[in-house]
Amino acid sequence: MAVLVVNAGSSSLKLRLVGPDDVLLDGRDLDAPSGRADPRALDAALRELAARATAAGVGEASLVVGHRVVHGGTRFAGPVRVDDEVADLLRELTALAPLHQPVALAALGVARSALPGAVQIACFDTAFHHSLPAAASTYALPPRLREHHGIRRYGFHGLSHAHAARRAAQITGARRIVTCHLGAGASLAAVLDAVSIDTTMGFTPLDGLVMASRSGSVDPGALLWLQTEAGLGAAELSDLLVHDAGLRGLAGTGDMRAVEAGAVGGDPDCVLALDVYLHRLRGQIAAMTAALGGLDALVFTGGVGENSATVRARTAASLGYLGVAIDPDRNDPDRKAARVGAVGPARGARFGALPGAAADREISAEGAAVRTLVLTAREDLEIAREVRALLGEAGDGGTVARSR
Repeated sequence: MAVLVVNAGSSSLKLRLVGPDDVLLDGRDLDAPSGRADPRALDAALRELAARATAAGVGEASLVVGHRVVHGGTRFAGPVRVDDEVADLLRELTALAPLHQPVALAALGVARSALPGAVQIACFDTAFHHSLPAAASTYALPPRLREHHGIRRYGFHGLSHAHAARRAAQITGARRIVTCHLGAGASLAAVLDAVSIDTTMGFTPLDGLVMASRSGSVDPGALLWLQTEAGLGAAELSDLLVHDAGLRGLAGTGDMRAVEAGAVGGDPDCVLALDVYLHRLRGQIAAMTAALGGLDALVFTGGVGENSATVRARTAASLGYLGVAIDPDRNDPDRKAARVGAVGPARGARFGALPGAAADREISAEGAAVRTLVLTAREDLEIAREVRALLGEAGDGGTVARSR
């Protein structure tokens, strides 16, 4: 079976053709500014990848398209085959993930039209966190609000967290894992024996950590004050928190590379932005560790998590009391080549590059109580895994339970 993965983000759309044994057969990256991808470009790319699958011996009738959908609400606790009814239900959830849901739904529509013979499966970022215990998922609000409106902590980035936690467990044997998905969006998950038991995002992808343009957690009293006293309307406040807050609001840019460069140059706004980002990140890692009752492995993934040695180093430097310690040379590949190449053959199995993915590596200091890993974000592999599990379980590609 070949799975054509459609991974819709808030500013990009990634297509990956994953063959048997998770072999990446082909891929395309399309721009989706403001959550809008060119439907003609997407149609052409999907047809090209379907032709590539046919060339690899997979006909359209055996091709499955797996879609990343950010919000599944309370109804979808696992992957589901998409029909008109499911598509309509997903559309109703758009207000809960306005940056992501529209591009995912648009891509779904194009894929159903371009490849009518292919099975279409939706996989949800919220599904991994349906396992949150009531203490972690419940807001302190009256039942009439929670039950009638579905107000609860859903959690997001579940496909990335699930892959990172599974990969970390395979490498280290760890049971208590904190996964840090740090990109334009950012969240943490506390994973115990492959099950999510806590996370930093909540009802929407706006909660938790400081992000590129999203605020993360803000005192709700301050938001009410901005409406009642400063005169901001709901739409204006929503736009501010989603598009003009976070690193962008603090430093004028949501690009962590620019923030780090500005901080090195002494720009006070960039210094503050980086300090605020790291303060929230370190505190929430500690909170996730508390939920787990200890920490065996810490994982960095996502664009910032994989590429910012500064973020990793400054985060780890404050977590020594948890047993976290990283090796500066393994953490920063740009350090002197002599230091980078100093991993001896006896240590190669634990330190440095890891088998199975060229970019995955361990950056722990020797003797550290907690294993610290840098892992490539591979939502495509998690989507392919979920698709295969669903079709294998259902036999004919039917749906899993839609409610929880």
